[in-house]
Amino acid sequence: MPTLHSYDYAVIRVVPRVEREEFINVGVIVSCPGARHLAAAIELDEARLRAFAPTLEIDTLRPWLDAIVAICDGDPAGGPIAALPPRARFHFLTARRSAVVQVSPTHVGRTAHPERIVEHLLDRMVRVPR
Repeated sequence: MPTLHSYDYAVIRVVPRVEREEFINVGVIVSCPGARHLAAAIELDEARLRAFAPTLEIDTLRPWLDAIVAICDGDPAGGPIAALPPRARFHFLTARRSAVVQVSPTHVGRTAHPERIVEHLLDRMVRVPR
C-alpha cells in the first residue's frame, strides 16, 4: 500500500476590484511537509483576465506572481522570506491580504504522489475545462 502524504494548498487569485470580491484563479501553492515539498505554479490566462478586467494592467501582476513562485522555490529573488523554512514560507504566502493578488483559505488533502498534486490542482482549480 502506498504511503499517503497530507498536504495543504491554497489557490492564488487575481482580484481586480477588491471591494467587489470577484476573482479569477491563476495558480496554486502546495505544501507537503512529509515529502519535503513546497511548490507554486501560475497559469495566467491573459485573454480570460482581459475579458474579466479590461482595465487591469497584467504586466503589473507578473512580478507579484513571480515572487510567489520564487518564495516557494527558496530562490533569493524572492527576498528574505525565501530564506525561511518551507512551512514558514507557506504560512507567509497564505496570510490574508486585501490586495489584487490574494490566496484562498487553505485546504487539506492526501496523496500518494506529492509531485503530481500541483498539476492536479491546476486542472481542478485554475484551468478552464475544455
